[in-house]
Amino acid sequence: MGNFIEEIIDADLASGKETEITTRFPPEPNGYLHIGHAKAICLNVAMAKKYGGKCNLRFDDTNPVKEEDEYVQSIIADARWLGWEGDIYFASDYFEVMYDAAVALIRKGKAYIDDITPEDMRKMRGTLTEPGIESKHRNRPVEESLKLFEDMRAGKVADGALVLRAKIDMASPNINMRDPIIYRVLKAHHHRQGDKWCVYPMYDFAHPIEDAVEGISHSICTLEFEDHRPLYDWVLAECGMFPHPPHQYEFARLNLQRTIMSKRYLKKLVDDGFVDGWDDPRMPTIAGLRRRGYTPSSIREFCERIGVAKANSEVEVGQLESCIREELNASAPRAMAVLEPLELVLDNVPDGWSETLALETNPFDPQAGTRPVTLTKRLYIEQSDFAVVPPPKYKRLTVGGTVRLKSAYIVRCTGYEGTAENPTRVHAELIAGTRSGEDNSGIKVKGVIHWVGENAVSAVVRLYDYLLIEDDSQPDFADRLNADSLVQKDALVEPFLAKAEPGASYQFLRQGYFCRDSKAAGLVFNRIVGLKDAYNNKK
Repeated sequence: MGNFIEEIIDADLASGKETEITTRFPPEPNGYLHIGHAKAICLNVAMAKKYGGKCNLRFDDTNPVKEEDEYVQSIIADARWLGWEGDIYFASDYFEVMYDAAVALIRKGKAYIDDITPEDMRKMRGTLTEPGIESKHRNRPVEESLKLFEDMRAGKVADGALVLRAKIDMASPNINMRDPIIYRVLKAHHHRQGDKWCVYPMYDFAHPIEDAVEGISHSICTLEFEDHRPLYDWVLAECGMFPHPPHQYEFARLNLQRTIMSKRYLKKLVDDGFVDGWDDPRMPTIAGLRRRGYTPSSIREFCERIGVAKANSEVEVGQLESCIREELNASAPRAMAVLEPLELVLDNVPDGWSETLALETNPFDPQAGTRPVTLTKRLYIEQSDFAVVPPPKYKRLTVGGTVRLKSAYIVRCTGYEGTAENPTRVHAELIAGTRSGEDNSGIKVKGVIHWVGENAVSAVVRLYDYLLIEDDSQPDFADRLNADSLVQKDALVEPFLAKAEPGASYQFLRQGYFCRDSKAAGLVFNRIVGLKDAYNNKK
């Protein structure tokens, strides 16, 4: 069974209302796309593909103060990475059409020039229970409004001195219909149009015209635009320039736990230096998720799983993590990495001794084969895998105790150097005849620990946490920023990882899934997600 958007499209095709399906994704180029935009992209692309139509990528570049070509290029790259293919359009290419539409409204007596200030407009707009107050210029003569509008375009009017307002109904129960501003003066350089224009349309006026010009059949928006739909319809009806006007449909936006979903706040994190750019792997931007190690298919799967709803709700971030974890569990090569190295010496083997093991690359992919891993006299294990005074139920290495080295031999600890609180070297004996797959010793061990040999290579491992702490009682997101959202470790990893391609992902045994950073200098691995699937385990 399809979602409610599909039901609408099915009905429109069956009735003959629509014969071709065209959707669009219309971002404003004032920041990088984030995971919330991914849902909109995936939905619009999916609808176009299902019905043999197309999905336009259109930049709603009607506010030159906040828009930059950097954002345009990043949005194109992110949309293509997610699987969008199609034509690229810019709202600014329709400025002449929009201007003509505004002139048509003035001529019909449906728009007028006003000198109202933002403060006065707020005061005169009214409330949900009280009607608004009409401007003294509401009935300004048509010719006078036309002349003033021409002056605005010609640059003869200062920023904010005059606006063009739609003449609708100051007593409407929908406040958006109370003579909204549809054009303002803004003398700013546009990233595409340069200094050609100094009047710019407001979003609610530009959006329906953009859709109509492109022949959009189903304009799919998030729920915050539901109250704007009457104005969308009014603009298209009153302009009278579009014989087959589109219609707007709303779906619930994506709200993700412990995730900032506002471009304004994300930009502040970048500008204030809390993160290292828009593609910082902690960021919920598409660029950040890509650099962290998420794949397009995992994000598309996530959008498919959460579905399309009519009511807003908050989605557990574990759902997103579960999608990439399931994909990488099946596809990622395995490797061993020690994040906090502690030296372990096998005292009962000679200096220079080594043994090469053929370890399985991926248990779910027989075609992946094996990789050579060398066991040596000197090894490195995790500091947390050894304790002089072990806590209750401790199943790893302690003095006199035994553990199995992953895919290798059982070892028995004979002592340590340093202090009980800070051991610097562990001594152990390799128990002969206990090699994995060949062990007939009958020795039972409670724990298995991972390790690397003395030929391991150094790497930086970055452990990421959410940008926001769990406490949501603070209204200001700045008070919820997680100071421990990035922890960096100087690790040792298997030698073959030195040749890992940027962006390549691996499962570090007992640690999680990691991706070689595509931007950092040197050998740097970002943790994508841990091994434990908290979301699916709760279900």
